[in-house]
Amino acid sequence: MVPTWRLRAAFARRLSDMYGTEVPAYTTLLEVTGEINDEVAGRDPDAERLGSISRVTAERHGAIRVGTEEELRGAAQIFAALGMHPVGFYDLRDGGPGAVPVVSTAFRPTAIEELDRNPFRVFTSLLTPSDRRFFDAGLESRLAAFLARRTLFPPELLQLAERAEKSAGLPEPAAERFLTLAVAAFELSSEPVDRAWYAELERASAVAADIGGVAATHINHLTPRVLDIDALHRRMGERGITMIDRIQGPPRWDGPDVLLRQTSFRALAEPRRFREPDGRITGGSLRVRFGEVEARGIALTRAGRARYDELLAETDRWAARHPDADRQETARALWHRTFPHSEHRLAADGLAFFTYHPVTGRPRDGQRPPADLAGLLAGGWLTARPVVYEDFLPRSAAGIFRSNLTGEGARDDAPAGTPFDADRLSDAVGRPVRDPFALYAAQQDRSLREALRALGADTALRAPDAGEDASPPGV
Repeated sequence: MVPTWRLRAAFARRLSDMYGTEVPAYTTLLEVTGEINDEVAGRDPDAERLGSISRVTAERHGAIRVGTEEELRGAAQIFAALGMHPVGFYDLRDGGPGAVPVVSTAFRPTAIEELDRNPFRVFTSLLTPSDRRFFDAGLESRLAAFLARRTLFPPELLQLAERAEKSAGLPEPAAERFLTLAVAAFELSSEPVDRAWYAELERASAVAADIGGVAATHINHLTPRVLDIDALHRRMGERGITMIDRIQGPPRWDGPDVLLRQTSFRALAEPRRFREPDGRITGGSLRVRFGEVEARGIALTRAGRARYDELLAETDRWAARHPDADRQETARALWHRTFPHSEHRLAADGLAFFTYHPVTGRPRDGQRPPADLAGLLAGGWLTARPVVYEDFLPRSAAGIFRSNLTGEGARDDAPAGTPFDADRLSDAVGRPVRDPFALYAAQQDRSLREALRALGADTALRAPDAGEDASPPGV
């Protein structure tokens, strides 16, 4: 048997090889990422604080886009065979001009040991044709008819995926067949693109055209993880590859790295075949696929995310009042004034997630452990290790998408948007979309209970902010 995690690792590796063949600039991105990670690991003794170098080196996240709930359920079945579950709800439809008509979730492992084995993730977006801000009723109807005529995932692939999920793996020959079919399902289609239909969708949204104007889905980007994203941004430019204008997410500063920072090289013109209105097949190109890279930090609690959102909003307000100011410098100054400068402060204030570990063997002269987390940390009773952020930021994702679009599309803000939330997305996926805060809180609370038990302390103590993040049944 090839177990689930080996299927996942093999799929991520083969997908990376395929994408490097289709998008050569991605191979350059991997080379530069590897160089920088080696350099950071060589000079920084804390380089592995948020994950071993072997994990960071293997780490990837992909992105795909689908058009219907049926297609989404098919993708979910394939990812379930790889031990990947839908986590988080992201609405990318807001944000003014250039907003993207999709809602998204991320399929990823959820158990700590599975993340350590291979943390492959796929950010998966679902088109929302019923949203009248982007599509009128006529275009929605024709888009639905187009999508109904295609089949993204062959029945044999879905049958193997269902078998792999039930058996937690596949026998060697079946595993090989599954991997071959799964990788092929995400290759760029060679079918000619209907030029007039694609152009009509592109006027509404370039993302809508990429989803509903072609015969199949495809990997839009594969994202390695880098330990110094600012250095990578500079070095890719030195290699002659055009990057988007700025890094998305928190600013670079001398305090703790939190959440997620992302950048990418711009979508490149790729040769495609087109079917003209008169039936002729002609040559041309499309710009839809790009190369993203990410740097991951510490997972923030709900209170920490609220603080982050406040800082983001304040940066926006300052940038609007001072359009000539450097946005990164503005953000950095705000963070220095109002965000905790140490992991210890983040933990004590309940702003980030940590796992807690007992400090034993030290003479305590009969002292009892304090009854609060801050006292346990300050008194050396516990050590805190940061929990890496495994998820995404909707604004950053939308920023990356928009930075790589050929145009902003059309959007009418007068109609109300189609209501969509995590519950509705769960119905669309056919599986529960898990709350990332609950997953982090469960990991933190479990470690704290075990540490307090080892110290003989009050096991009823909870980390600040953890109560509202309590894990739901089954997590």
